Amino acid sequence: MKNTNHRIPFNWPHMTGKELYYIAEAHFNGSLAGDGPFTKRCHAWLEERTGCNKGLLTHSCTAALEMAALLLDIQPGDEVIMPSYTFVSTANAFVLRGGVPVFVDIREDTLNLDERLIESAITPRTRAIAPVHYAGVACEMDTIMAIAQKHELKVVEDAAQGVMSTYKGRALGSIGDLGAYSFHETKNVISGEGGALLVNTPDLSLRAEIIREKGTDRSQFFRGEVDKYTWQEVGSSFLPGELIAAFLWAQLEEADRITNERLASWQRYHELLGPLEAKEILRRPIVPEECQHNAHMYYVLLASKIDRQEVLDEFKRNDIWSVFHYVPLHSSPAGLRYGRIHGNLKITTQQSERLVRLPLWVGLSVEQQDRVVEVLCKAVS
Repeated sequence: MKNTNHRIPFNWPHMTGKELYYIAEAHFNGSLAGDGPFTKRCHAWLEERTGCNKGLLTHSCTAALEMAALLLDIQPGDEVIMPSYTFVSTANAFVLRGGVPVFVDIREDTLNLDERLIESAITPRTRAIAPVHYAGVACEMDTIMAIAQKHELKVVEDAAQGVMSTYKGRALGSIGDLGAYSFHETKNVISGEGGALLVNTPDLSLRAEIIREKGTDRSQFFRGEVDKYTWQEVGSSFLPGELIAAFLWAQLEEADRITNERLASWQRYHELLGPLEAKEILRRPIVPEECQHNAHMYYVLLASKIDRQEVLDEFKRNDIWSVFHYVPLHSSPAGLRYGRIHGNLKITTQQSERLVRLPLWVGLSVEQQDRVVEVLCKAVS
């Protein structure tokens, strides 16, 4: 349908062809609840491909971030430094524990948390830093980790968009104390809804299992490490069902191919839009040399003289679904209520008002990309 319909959707969930087979296999095995055979395969993949100490599937990236807040024992008034240009879950996870998001400005080039501003935002109440790897392009993690070590802070990587991306050869999500992945249908590797927590600090691994299993040591019981399982501490039901894991396993098996196909489409956009950047009509994404991105999205930053809404309207008139991205959290009602702003966040505001995301998904044809760029050129001329 996606290749014959005139409409070009912003996203189209990709299927590898094995998802329904694996779902049927899970049913045939009589294993539909969490932590079945497919979940274990996914855990092994996460640990092998990222090098994390423990990988745990969750029912969403939001859940993984909420687990991180529980693992860090965030208390009312504790502060967590993060960008304002992110999805609400980055902040909500800590606000649910009574924490205070401290919003710091982003870099003009990558739209990631500006590592140069972090240290001045630290107070005696700061407990953690939550860098967000925007568009699957890594934050400057060496600097962030050095600051965290100096001030005895924890680092929670929001790598929702970062599956298959690396920083200096290291998988995103595997560098901080904890990392969170998303497998939402809008991401590269998907399970409809779904996520994962990467535990990189060994001391947190056992507690992560307990928190994920409603606060019980059920996982240890099934491994024969205890003779019965009981309530150990605060937790919740963070597991996805086995059908979700079966779908995800079909995607993880093809993660390299999926990434390569997206990278090819990303690169084609990049080449086609070079002339518009040369005319200073827009700016293309910037990927630092030490970062290998995963082509999660292709966005452009329009020149200030161009009306973004007119561009989006032109796309819509041509049956192309293009969108902007986050409304900065610091300007939202909940952000003003629960957070603290550090600095003027000038770059966050400017870039968020200029950004337009273009359609990108596995199966997007050359002809469709040409049409997107043609309409964009018309809209900005």
